Amino acid sequence: MLLRSLKTAFLALVFTAGAAAAELRLVMFEQAGCVYCERWKAEVGDAYRVTAEGRAAPLMPMDIRDPVPTDISLQRRPVYTPTFVLLQDGVEIGRIEGYPGEDFFWGLLGQMLTGAGVDLSGS
Repeated sequence: MLLRSLKTAFLALVFTAGAAAAELRLVMFEQAGCVYCERWKAEVGDAYRVTAEGRAAPLMPMDIRDPVPTDISLQRRPVYTPTFVLLQDGVEIGRIEGYPGEDFFWGLLGQMLTGAGVDLSGS
């Protein structure tokens, strides 16, 4: 009886943890010749993947002219580059249009990730 209760509690914990851990990705819509895309790459690009934000929402670069994969649901098609779209389980939950500097980028991205339940305080 105790073993069955422990097994049930363990399975409930595993399924709850799996449900809470939604997949986040940050899609960067870019295009050749975009000076702001290049500026983002120079100021943020190399460091992004090793930050808490980058680990929480890995970057997925996409050309703005390419078809959007069918497993991605956007609120609207991006018009400007760069456009950063935060996806949760393939569904858009936030967006940053443009790149006027890294303070702007990190601040807005942090707000979006916090809103998605990511705890960035320990980073």
